[in-house]
Amino acid sequence: MSRRITGAFNRVEGDLEVRIEVEGDRVRDAWVISPLFRGFEQMLEGKAPEDALVYVPRICGICSVSQSVAAARALAAAQGIEPTTNGHLAANLILACENLADHLTHFYLFFMPDFARPEAYDGLPWFEEIAARFRAQTGSAAREVLPARAAFLHLTGILAGKWPHTLAIQPGGTTVAVDAARIARLRMILHGFRDFLERTVFGDCLEAVAEIDSEAALWAWVEEGEGDFRRFLRLAGALKLEGLGRAQDRFMSFGVYPDEDGETLFPAGIATATGGREPLDTAAIREDLSHAWLRGGEAPRHPRQGVTRPHAPDDGPAYTWCKAPRLAGEPMEVGALARQQVAGHPLIRDLVRRSGGNVRNRVIARLLEIARVVPEMEGWLAALRPGEPFCRHGRTPEAGEGEGLAEAARGSLGHWLQVRDGRIANYQIIAPTTWNFSPRDAEGRPGPLEQALIGAPVRPGEREPVAVQHIVRSFDPCMVCTVH
Repeated sequence: MSRRITGAFNRVEGDLEVRIEVEGDRVRDAWVISPLFRGFEQMLEGKAPEDALVYVPRICGICSVSQSVAAARALAAAQGIEPTTNGHLAANLILACENLADHLTHFYLFFMPDFARPEAYDGLPWFEEIAARFRAQTGSAAREVLPARAAFLHLTGILAGKWPHTLAIQPGGTTVAVDAARIARLRMILHGFRDFLERTVFGDCLEAVAEIDSEAALWAWVEEGEGDFRRFLRLAGALKLEGLGRAQDRFMSFGVYPDEDGETLFPAGIATATGGREPLDTAAIREDLSHAWLRGGEAPRHPRQGVTRPHAPDDGPAYTWCKAPRLAGEPMEVGALARQQVAGHPLIRDLVRRSGGNVRNRVIARLLEIARVVPEMEGWLAALRPGEPFCRHGRTPEAGEGEGLAEAARGSLGHWLQVRDGRIANYQIIAPTTWNFSPRDAEGRPGPLEQALIGAPVRPGEREPVAVQHIVRSFDPCMVCTVH
């Protein structure tokens, strides 16, 4: 038996280390370490409540819009207001643009380049094609996806002023009103993005991809054409990626893309591998600090009463800056796979029923989500009404609180705000990577990634097992969001 540390990982936002214990040719146990403390929750204490809209987008340069959305919703709850209809639609478009760009970035620039590593895969029948297409920086895919991604993000520039770190998203909607001419330009941007997806990513129309309803139908579809999604699926079949990286198979979504009546495109809830959706009770969330370098961990607390008080690493059980969030005492996997499992998409339900949450299924869910959301974006854009208000104004009370829930590309994001004497008394954030990359809790239960790494194969002579790399990247860590 041997212990080793893998990382720091490249192509990851922030710092990440994984300590693994290897027995024979398998990972016997794993500990996920977030070695960077950032302190955003402390920065917000004592600030004016509206200042959160300036600070929280700067938590991350990849998922800044989702942070803005969660903060705006927490403030809206404290103010007792709802966004206007146009505000709802514009915020959905801005968030969806960021989330889909993130899915695209993950697939092309973070995940697939690991299969172009000659030390791991040279000599296999598919290697030359995959390496030529997806090799980091020099592969042919990068030359196509980067301009397409940049053109798509112009949508956020028009609707939100800039990306990242926009200030346009507010409790009552958005601050950038668009006229008919700008809507026409937005329509052209979406048309260009759809064309890229159908030509390059899927080799088929988006609606056909979204309608695939079973694993058998998916493999039949793979045989019908080309495209980068099909390349991945053939590769996943050859490497049996469905057998890699299974966690606890407990899935959670806060729900995303609401309409003015509060109904969401992808609903909130929890689900298991057997299907069926149960209601989500956020009052059952607790943060366990037993294995984090943080004080105040005598008992798990709801984030509304949460504390973030760092202390220097010592010889105790703590090994990370990351807290361990739990729902009703259980670790939960979040992300596109969780969203689509909770939403009940038939393809995802069939895949998860057969093989659970795993590396292959997580990537499939992200690409499926692109195919599902772009047509919805076209509908939201058509529903915008120039000349009608995009924002409703409110006032934060001298004392109050609010909960702001959103879904970033990587999963469920929550902000909890407390206001006293007109100032922020407490602000707590649980990011998607906090859920997925959480440490053990006081009961010794590992977080989703820690569980998913157990049983991963280790090849002879590997110091940093490639299987571990694939599992980590399937969760797409954003460590800067996670470490408070």
